[in-house]
Amino acid sequence: MENNVRGLRAQLGWSQAELAARLDVSRQTINAIETGRYDPSLPLAFAMAKVFGLKIEEIFRPE
Repeated sequence: MENNVRGLRAQLGWSQAELAARLDVSRQTINAIETGRYDPSLPLAFAMAKVFGLKIEEIFRPE
């Protein structure tokens, strides 16, 4: 699954640690998602959509 988490996070001026804190996950989890090494669970994907104010499909898309 591809995503634009890194770009969205950068637009908001958030570090990986800041985004991780907002989502109650580790910075390593955010790094793994951004680099495509980890696909988030559905609850985490919904939480990410909420913090970015977007729909899930605006963040994640199939490869």
